[in-house]
Order: sequence, then C-alpha cells, then structure tokens
Amino acid sequence: MIVGIIGAGAWGTALSYVSARSGNQVILWSYDGMHKSFEDTDMPQGIKITSSVSDLKETDAWLIVTPAAYFRETLGKMRATYNGQPIIICTKGAECSSGEFMSEILATEIPECTEMGVLSGPQFAAEVARGVPTGSTLAGTVKALDAGHQMLSKMYLTDTDDIIGTQICGVGKNAVALISGYCSIACTGENERALIFTRAWNEIVNIGLAMGAQLRTFLGLCGIGDLFLSATSATSRNYSGGVLIASGQIPEGTVEGVFALCGLQSRARSLGIETPVLDDMAKRLKI
Repeated sequence: MIVGIIGAGAWGTALSYVSARSGNQVILWSYDGMHKSFEDTDMPQGIKITSSVSDLKETDAWLIVTPAAYFRETLGKMRATYNGQPIIICTKGAECSSGEFMSEILATEIPECTEMGVLSGPQFAAEVARGVPTGSTLAGTVKALDAGHQMLSKMYLTDTDDIIGTQICGVGKNAVALISGYCSIACTGENERALIFTRAWNEIVNIGLAMGAQLRTFLGLCGIGDLFLSATSATSRNYSGGVLIASGQIPEGTVEGVFALCGLQSRARSLGIETPVLDDMAKRLKI
C-alpha cells in the first residue's frame, strides 16, 4: 500500500514510522519538505519526504495530520490532487471561527471524499516513533476503517462508526488538558482542581451528546484514555502550555488546546449549551 501523509510535524512523522513499519510505502508531505526528527530513533526505510503536492496523487490512502489552525487551508491545496483515496483525519481540533470539526471542514473542502475516518487516542508522538505500544480509536466508513488498519497495523485500534464522538473527545481533551495544566498552578488545592477538571469534561460530553455522539465513545481510548494521558502529564503540550500560561509565560509552538477551547465555545453557542468552565478559562486566556 502507498500511504500519503499530509503534515510532517511530530505526529505526522511518528505516523509515517508506524505506517512504514506496517509494511507500507510512505510519502510524507510538508509545505517546506522538512520533517520532525526524534532523538535516538532512526527513520524506517520506505519513507519519502516531499514538498510536492502532486506526489500524493497516486497514493492509496491519506492520513491528514496538519494542525487544526491550518487544516482548511491545507485541504484547499490538496483538492486538485485528490484521487478518490480514503482519508483518515489525524488532527484533533475544531476551527476557532466556526466551531466546525475537521470532518465537517473536509466535507466542504473535498466534497468528493466519500470514504473518510478519524484517528484519535492517547498518543505521545515520541513514544509512537520509538515503537512503544499505542492504542487509538478509529472511526469511519467501512472502507476507511479497512484502509486505516492496513496503514497502521502496528497500532492497536478499536473501531467505531461514531465519527463525531471520536472527534469531540480529541478536541475536548485538548481543552481540558490545557485547563488541567493551568489549574495545577492557579488552583488553591487538589479539591478545586478535581472540581474544575470534572465540570470541564462534563461540558465536553454535553456538547458531544447534543451533536449525536454515543456516550460509550467517551469511555474508550479516544475519550477517557486520551484524557488520562493528556490531562495528567507534563509531557502533554497542552498540559505544559496551561502551566506556562498560569505562570505568566507564553508557550512556544502550537498549543492545540487554545484553538480547541475557542472552537468548542463557538459550537456550544450554536447549540445553546452553557459552558461556564470553558468560558471562564477562555476569559483567563483572553481568547
């Protein structure tokens, strides 16, 4: 199988390692032809790095791993090259201005895509690159699920058709991890941290259920699994970003939780759902 991976940051590059180890040929695209390197981990054979969009045309399936803030723009560049491949979205986020999830943006920007899925779960890129056992939820159409298993056979995957629920978990955990990191500095005690953490996740679940998500999804790898990993570890970019913000510092690089918080607020307003904890954190972050 020839796999096209769009986005060569830490997560996209790590997934290229998994896909190559799963026996596939991989074309890893980034706008500048650069990719993430991992200390003490060599890139497997079978990965081609490119900045040419046309190299993706004859691939069998795509993994899209570009940051949420650039997702729509990147898809716009890819549409002319799209050739009917199943697409698996590996970006966890919501568009800040519209509150739309990545699958909704995909439907608008590449409407020709009828076979799509979402990958989401507890995954630190550096550990995935090293081959540490990793599990994820894979949601999507039947053909997309089949393609996902072929592309990522070295990863433990659980299947579902709950595309919206899988996405809201990924978006929500980013926001809650940011809040959790912030509260580790700003809260007066462990009791208060637990209170805010739980209320914030309840708001995420309420948004998801209002959109038709399945409650069971929040108990899976993309839900409680990813929440545990991201909201309790300083290794998490969102958690550590929240710590820095509470300490009066500005995080370097992309902190997806900031964009997720903004997008969740937009979606909650459109659904008429109250989110006092998310709103309070947005005010603190001056979003």
